[in-house]
Amino acid sequence: MADTNNFELRDIPIYSIPQAAQYLRLRRDMLRHWVVGWYSQTKTDKHFFEPLIELPQHNNLELLPQSKTRLLSFTNLVEAHVLIAIVKATGFSRKQLSITLECVNPHFSTPHLYARIEFQVEGIALLFEKFGQQLAASGREQEARQILDIYFDRIVRDEAGLPLKLYPFTKLPGADEPKTVMIDPGISFGRPVLAGTGIPTAMLAERYKAGDSIDELAEDYNCDRLQIEEGIRCELPLVA
Repeated sequence: MADTNNFELRDIPIYSIPQAAQYLRLRRDMLRHWVVGWYSQTKTDKHFFEPLIELPQHNNLELLPQSKTRLLSFTNLVEAHVLIAIVKATGFSRKQLSITLECVNPHFSTPHLYARIEFQVEGIALLFEKFGQQLAASGREQEARQILDIYFDRIVRDEAGLPLKLYPFTKLPGADEPKTVMIDPGISFGRPVLAGTGIPTAMLAERYKAGDSIDELAEDYNCDRLQIEEGIRCELPLVA
């Protein structure tokens, strides 16, 4: 049985679009399209594509300052992580991704589908069933499956298949990238920390900006240089 408290923490809206995009190493405009929808316009037609990620309805929780800013939950972060995986694996454009998922989604009635184990298993299988021939024809099907596996491996789930933790990439995605940074809704209010330590990456970045060296931080927190470097990298803006 899933932990009710963890489930509630998963769905609390706490990440702004710029914050979430930074943690996921994703362009802000792309994430914004996924959470608010977007228009595709030609000379003869204007079509609105619905949001792929449904934001929490309780953005006015008393726990949060009153704000009109759209906020994502931890569950939304995982959904975006999965969408990134699909784009990286398939090479789909923004329009292709929306059209493809419009074909897959009706087979499920689960909220926040992309964050759930059902989509990881059944949804991806259905996606390849419908569009795998295109990837196979280009010789990219095996590579696409490997990329998806790499991304899915960075999601820790509970017994019900719901996400508990996420190990975001801090550099270019790869199977050999260590799981150095962790996002857990039950630790540090869901902000990124060094895995296994609970040390907030924001704290490392602030001290580094203030003049502390990597070696000094590694000694103070009893960590390897690599851990400190990756923690700081997580807090750096994405360079286009």
